[in-house]
Amino acid sequence: MDRVSPDDTRAVYDRQAEAYDRDRSKTFFEARWLTRFGDTLPKGGKVLDLGCGAGQPIAAWLIAEGFQFTGADFSDAMLDIARTRWPNGDWRTVDMRELNLKETFDGIIAWNSFFHLTQDEQRSTLPRLADHLAPGGRLMVTVGPEAGDVTGMVANETVFHSSLSPAEYASLFEQHGLLLTAFMAEDPGCQNHTVLMARKPHKKD
Repeated sequence: MDRVSPDDTRAVYDRQAEAYDRDRSKTFFEARWLTRFGDTLPKGGKVLDLGCGAGQPIAAWLIAEGFQFTGADFSDAMLDIARTRWPNGDWRTVDMRELNLKETFDGIIAWNSFFHLTQDEQRSTLPRLADHLAPGGRLMVTVGPEAGDVTGMVANETVFHSSLSPAEYASLFEQHGLLLTAFMAEDPGCQNHTVLMARKPHKKD
C-alpha cells in the first residue's frame, strides 16, 4: 500500500471538494441498493446520511423520496456545496468517530465513507451507529471485500481505505444488537462496491 495516513482524509476532501463533486459518477450505479434500503424504511422516516459529502446522488435521492433527511460530514468544504443545493436542508459537521447526536434514525447510510476509518476506528464507531438506530432501523455501509488496508483516489490525491473481514463485521453487528441482513462483495452491478446491510430488531423480535 502507498504510504498514506488516515489522518489526512479530511484535509484531502476539503482541498478537493469541487473536483470530487465535479468528477463524481453521474450514472447512479447505487440505485438498486438505495431502493433496497429505502424499501425497508417507514414512509417519511428519519434517515442519516453519514459522510454525505456534497449530496449527490445519495442525499438527492433520499430527499426526493420524501425522507426526513439529515446529512453529516466532517468536511466543511463538501458540506458547503450541499448547502448551496439545499439551503434549507439539515446539514451538520460531524466526525462519525465521535457521533453523538442525541437522537435516533430509522435508517443510517454510510456510503463510501465508513471505509476511510482504520480498523480500530471502525470497531469503536459501529456501536455508535447502532446506538443511533431506532428499533427496527436499518444500516447500510460500504466496506472492503476482505480485511486489510488499501488506498483510493480523490481527484489526484491518495486516501486511506480499510476494512474488517465479513465475519468480523457480522460478529460486531451481533455484539452491538444488530442483525446482518445483506452482504455482497464487489457487486458487479454497483461498480464493484462491497455492501453490508443490517437491522436493529425490536425488543419483541
